[in-house]
Amino acid sequence: MSLPLTPEGILGPQGRIAQRLTAYEHRPQQLAMAEAVSNAIANRQHLVVEAGTGTGKSFAYLVPAILAATARQAAADAPGGTDSQANRTRIVISTHTISLQEQLVSRDLPFLNAVLPLEFSAVLVKGRGNYVSLRRLKHAAERANSLFADPAQVNQLSGLVQWSGVTTDGSLATLEFRPQGEVWDEVRSDHGNCLGKRCPTYDDCLYYKARRRVWNGDLLVVNHALFFADLALRREGGSLLPDYDVVVFDEAHTVEQVAAEHLGLKVTSGQIDYLLNKLFNPQSNRGLLVHHQFTEAQRLTTEIQFVADDLFAELREFRARHCGKNGRVNSPPPVTTDLVTPLRDLGRSLASFADGLTSESEQVELQSASKRCLTIAAGLESWLGLGQRTAVHWIELSGRNQDRVELCCSPIEIGAVLRDELFTKVPTVVLTSATLAVAGQSFDFIRHRLGLDHAAELCLDSPFDYRANAKLILAGDMPDPTASPLEYEQAVCDRIRRHVDQTQGRAFVLFTSFRMLDACCRRLRSWFLSNRYSLYSQGDGTPRTLLLERFRADPRGVLFGADSFWQGVDVPGEALQNVIITKLPFSVPDHPLLEARLEAIRSRGGNPFLEYQVPEAVIRLKQGFGRLIRSATDRGQVVILDPRVRTKRYGELFLNSLPDCQRVLDE
Repeated sequence: MSLPLTPEGILGPQGRIAQRLTAYEHRPQQLAMAEAVSNAIANRQHLVVEAGTGTGKSFAYLVPAILAATARQAAADAPGGTDSQANRTRIVISTHTISLQEQLVSRDLPFLNAVLPLEFSAVLVKGRGNYVSLRRLKHAAERANSLFADPAQVNQLSGLVQWSGVTTDGSLATLEFRPQGEVWDEVRSDHGNCLGKRCPTYDDCLYYKARRRVWNGDLLVVNHALFFADLALRREGGSLLPDYDVVVFDEAHTVEQVAAEHLGLKVTSGQIDYLLNKLFNPQSNRGLLVHHQFTEAQRLTTEIQFVADDLFAELREFRARHCGKNGRVNSPPPVTTDLVTPLRDLGRSLASFADGLTSESEQVELQSASKRCLTIAAGLESWLGLGQRTAVHWIELSGRNQDRVELCCSPIEIGAVLRDELFTKVPTVVLTSATLAVAGQSFDFIRHRLGLDHAAELCLDSPFDYRANAKLILAGDMPDPTASPLEYEQAVCDRIRRHVDQTQGRAFVLFTSFRMLDACCRRLRSWFLSNRYSLYSQGDGTPRTLLLERFRADPRGVLFGADSFWQGVDVPGEALQNVIITKLPFSVPDHPLLEARLEAIRSRGGNPFLEYQVPEAVIRLKQGFGRLIRSATDRGQVVILDPRVRTKRYGELFLNSLPDCQRVLDE
């Protein structure tokens, strides 16, 4: 019997996947989500879905996406049908993490391609800067000695030349070594430094080959950063992606954060230093202008570097005197140094010089540098004048001596932008994650933050048996972390000892600040050593991937993590049996963007704590809880040490948002 090409016919208990896999476990939640996604696409409506861990979200949206993208095949196969009877439906799948992208592209989509009797193309979309430009690589190799003073960089360039002769992909992901930023920047594909069809290497261009695959693709897999970079460009009349009819955001709880980053503005001292040194480095006498023997621009570049140093010194002084601890800027800084004018002069000078060159390849290189000067000048002018009125502006300092300056700007509320530029223009947007709802059912918080006025909603529990497999331990008799922070920190350390012993290690300890993480590390390190537990701390600066590898391999490992370890970390099996949450994950309103968001809520008569900080913390706590049970056979406990989850009225919101499991009060 031929099974229908429907979510039920593919994901159901007797469906095509069940017939292919002998150990297939039908999940009603997965089928319910797939049918909801299918209906949303068919009815051209938006959909918000919370689907607990283990639902199988990726198949639940990929199957209806594939069916929608290939509907033209069904129309063509019908009696008297032709391809022209059905319009193409292009679908974008956007994820936050690389690991989920890799799962979709290397595992889930190839499997579905093998199971389904449908022809569809799925393409992993990477930013243009991930691809090598064969023309730029050739020119960089020809003048390597005038570009690079470091022999290691010259050697890396030689390695890139060898690789370019054998690669069929041309992207950084297929390189066996990681080139220095200065080297890759000289050879990567760049919109402003591209001759298009006039390029002598156009027929072999690896970026354009990838681009053609994207433009012909049915399903495009991107990350949130690239998606919102494209959305920002569309506001200016350009695009990175072809037009699409449906977008699915997996890991949608991160959308507001990523969108705010890409719909704002950032100008840094590092950007300007890098641009000027690329043009001319007076210490090494290297750079693009040396190759062209453009001495007047070399002189101007050197002068601008001194002007830039003076401007950023002024801005550091302004921040110290007028901006408070978080660097927020409420009025235009009264700086006396003018960097905008000389940057523009340099940009125009480069463009004029380029017009006199006979080589089109060298022309476009200088024109690209010219545009970069003018773009940075425009961004700097906008920031110094606080040009984006509905945004918050601030100054960040970094580097060992706090000498690197970042001028940041982000829209306070992105809801209006997304409503106008995304939800009203794209027929179907699907938002899904294991953590979107507050108090078990309400999507009001995420919908309000993102400007999503109308959408179907679905909240699905995890198929995992949390009652049997997970225990929630609530600590009793703990000091209040706000009223008595030092006493609380000591009590937390005492409880960590107790609960780490319960599982003989194999624990995550999640913190809301690196300060407390480091303090607890200092207090507990000798105890861990004497009890033969291995302590892995994110505060030591070890890369997250390496920390996880070491933790997974250590049967008595304990990992102290903050921020990034609350989400996107997957340690199934016996390696992780204990998640200790030291504090409810409230965002401290010391970041300028959060501070401005809370002010905006307060100014319209709302309660910032209950409207924003509590629901945001609830979603983050659900993420932390979700680190424990990653498969049907996982077992363990989650410990919440913060007494406010029991003593404050809002504590019930946190507890009611967690999976139904056994609760224990640990006095």
